[in-house]
Amino acid sequence: MVSWGTTLVCAVVLAALGNPVAGAAEPHPATIPLPDGFRPEGIAVSGQHAYFGSMGTGAIYRADLATGRGGQFARGAAGTAALGLKVDARGRLFVAGGGGGTARVLDTRTGTTLATFRLATRATFVNDVVLTPEAAWLTDSTTAVLHKIPFGRDGSLPARAESVRLTGDLVYRPGTNANGVETTPDGRALIIAQHNTGTLFRVDPATGATRALPVAGGALSNTDGLLRSGTTLYVVENRDNRIAVVELDATGSSGTLVRRVTDPRFDVPTTAAAFQDRLYLPNGRFTTPPEPGTTYGAVSIPKP
Repeated sequence: MVSWGTTLVCAVVLAALGNPVAGAAEPHPATIPLPDGFRPEGIAVSGQHAYFGSMGTGAIYRADLATGRGGQFARGAAGTAALGLKVDARGRLFVAGGGGGTARVLDTRTGTTLATFRLATRATFVNDVVLTPEAAWLTDSTTAVLHKIPFGRDGSLPARAESVRLTGDLVYRPGTNANGVETTPDGRALIIAQHNTGTLFRVDPATGATRALPVAGGALSNTDGLLRSGTTLYVVENRDNRIAVVELDATGSSGTLVRRVTDPRFDVPTTAAAFQDRLYLPNGRFTTPPEPGTTYGAVSIPKP
């Protein structure tokens, strides 16, 4: 038998549990503020931390996804940017260097630079990166090549990078060409998004041969970052402020557009990374003049 006094105590306790202390931080906030003027482009998630790259300065910002709080992780490098980002199981952060024609590898424990690779010396725009067991692969939006940082048998970094010329269906045109890059579901090839045509291509990384990846159900546009989960490929359509959800076949040779997702907080999202059951997207805000006081941030949505 429960007394009236016990009932009152239980009611008070339940009320307290149901009403968090005012001002307490929202767990895993849906909006992550970034520094004013930061101009984010890339994102990589490792553990509960997200790393954001600045296309303006090459700096890296790290945020705790549990709290939304963060700070500068690594300073920028003169003459380069920090675009596509990926973290490997060794805690190495690979950074695509944009027009600087470089790739950097940072230690996520210390923020120190482990290596810098000169990928190109002429007109170049090193845009995005994906990791396979054998190498880091980076797209170039102005030159029809894939840049390759091959790993040693023990996972060690090489003395220099290589390049593989792209041939076949992917034809470079004026503007931004190869942009986002991912692996196929079977792990045997890569998928590249050509931004200025909205087309996806399956690429043999050993030869550079490309074949158009047909997507049934509707044309894609303004294709930017790619993120694959199993056979589901998330294609960020940046200036359209949406994500195209494409279901791939096992080899990544064809796909079907199953839905599109948008959010009122999208402001030219550039790419996506996953944490638990959510996607996190930095807002590049390309349609807003980049001033020192321009505000920037990233948003998260439930994984479609």
